[in-house]
Amino acid sequence: MKVIVCGAGEVGFNIARHLSSEDNDVVVIDHSTERIQKVNDGLDVQGLLGFASHPDIMEQAGASNTDMLIAVTQSDEINIVACQVAHSLFDVPTKIARIRHRSYLEPAWADLFSRENMPIDVIISPEVEVANSIARRLDVPGALDLTSFAEDRVRLVGVRLADTCPVVNTPLRQLNELFPDLNITIVYIVRGDQTLFPESMEQLLPGDEIYFIGDTSDLSRAMALFGHEEETARRLIIVGGGNIGLLLAGQLEKTNPDINLKLIENGKDRAEYVADRLEQTIVLNGDALDTDILEEANVANAETIIAVTDNDEVNVLASVLAKRHGCVRAVTLINASTFAPLISPLGIDASVSPREITVSSILQHVRRGRIRSVYSLRGGEAEVIEADALETSPLVGTALKDIKLPKGVLIGALVRGEEVIIPRGNTVIKEKDRVVIFAPHDVVKKVERMFAVAIGFF
Repeated sequence: MKVIVCGAGEVGFNIARHLSSEDNDVVVIDHSTERIQKVNDGLDVQGLLGFASHPDIMEQAGASNTDMLIAVTQSDEINIVACQVAHSLFDVPTKIARIRHRSYLEPAWADLFSRENMPIDVIISPEVEVANSIARRLDVPGALDLTSFAEDRVRLVGVRLADTCPVVNTPLRQLNELFPDLNITIVYIVRGDQTLFPESMEQLLPGDEIYFIGDTSDLSRAMALFGHEEETARRLIIVGGGNIGLLLAGQLEKTNPDINLKLIENGKDRAEYVADRLEQTIVLNGDALDTDILEEANVANAETIIAVTDNDEVNVLASVLAKRHGCVRAVTLINASTFAPLISPLGIDASVSPREITVSSILQHVRRGRIRSVYSLRGGEAEVIEADALETSPLVGTALKDIKLPKGVLIGALVRGEEVIIPRGNTVIKEKDRVVIFAPHDVVKKVERMFAVAIGFF
């Protein structure tokens, strides 16, 4: 597949890295000499200097024989025009654009991005995705990471095991024997710098970060088993009144009207703007790193602080300060991957990466076969894929114990009609089952082929 990626920032670079590692033909366009040099030095792709919205640059990139264009520059307008040029002049079949400004996303203007007007096939809004991701985690206190599949009937959850966890030092095989009716599958373990694909004799150790796929109705029981019985937070502080902070506060006001919510915004004009658009949230104008502001927000009695400014350092420091002042839990937004290793040692409970969320959103449209959704884990080390199994798929009609899956691949759950099935060795996948499957990055292509066979459009 030939793909043009417009924009070589964090998202564009990582999308290009993903696609090139899977033997796709990738061209990256960016107007920054420094970013294009980084692409050419670090990736096996073609880097092209210029503006992606210019037809001559698009022609140099080979748009006339391109399968997909992914526009993720910092400018909504460049992304929009790049898609229009790709459609009108080069007839590119699939066009994906990252759109950030809220006015473009208002339901009243839904017809703007149509084939007759601005032909963009998929719009990705990082701010909306991040706000939704944080809201889901607030519903499951103790979760490091969380996403849902199959209309929220199945969830992927990441948790950290403390010394007091009831099942530490327990082999996975014994866990299944002790709790045979617990509908979860542990698919991934992070132990320090190691990443492990679980086998039956693998033990769970204190400090492990584990990821499991399970029936949503069994989630509270599973969290208790792994030592997390925290109550849902009722007193929250949001740091940052940008698009994410405003979206999240508005969402929480609607879904949790009895919540005690405060928002700290450093810019006076922005604080007034946010205050005008929120009904129940108390908006404080000030620096979240100022002890007086934290005390005014009553951080000592807050159950959760959510730091979502556009400055990683402020987010990390505000989270650490809040916890030192008595706040129970901290959720922190980080853009730069260099901060990720600091999150756990600093005592921050969970982090959210707009880059990873955006990459996940784009990958589900890149993946071939009958793929419904994709979630990328830990910078793309692995993926959880939701896909349909149709009649000719090699997975259908054979007991799982008799299927030779690629190393590290685990089938976490099946959805059959309204029923959620956590598969065991004797489970047989049937036609039309929805399959939630975990795959290390280096075998994702093989997993795609399992589902691509089912619809025969290769």
